[in-house]
Amino acid sequence: MKDFTEKPISSNLVFDGKVIKVYKETVLLPNGKKGYREIVRHRGAVAAVPVQDGKIYLVRQFRYAAQTHLLEIPAGKLDSDDEDPEWRTREELMEEIGKDARTLIPLGYIYTSPGFATEKIYLYLATDLVDKKKEADEDEFLEIVEMDFEEAVKMCVEGEIPDSKTNVAIMRAWHKLKGGI
Repeated sequence: MKDFTEKPISSNLVFDGKVIKVYKETVLLPNGKKGYREIVRHRGAVAAVPVQDGKIYLVRQFRYAAQTHLLEIPAGKLDSDDEDPEWRTREELMEEIGKDARTLIPLGYIYTSPGFATEKIYLYLATDLVDKKKEADEDEFLEIVEMDFEEAVKMCVEGEIPDSKTNVAIMRAWHKLKGGI
């Protein structure tokens, strides 16, 4: 396998925000020439597919960047570099759908936009759900949508759910619940 690793030469902070930092970086390309990269650094996030008795709990919320309402699995950003993803997942489930999971099964992770962003989302299947409400964030407005799990899978396959983390996580959870490979 060939190695196409780019080596950093310099990095300049362009924007330092609450959720992201943007850098302009100079790299040494595999052919010895210089290249330039604009990188969005993000701490990462978690997301869970909450399933109980053949039902899935999704949230519908307005996403400003996309300028539309999206149907998504419960998710949230990590607040620090050393925050435990499983702990954050449980917090998000309680805040967004009012449930905790006795069982969290890791479904791996995804990079949301690896061409320019470092965001990595840890995915989980949440089962054995119990009611446990926690106060939602004050800037978060959402509607809980409960539906048949198979219907959500169909919606992903047919392009009715355009959110990437939701698509990947639902398909991985479906595969896991059906016995996997």
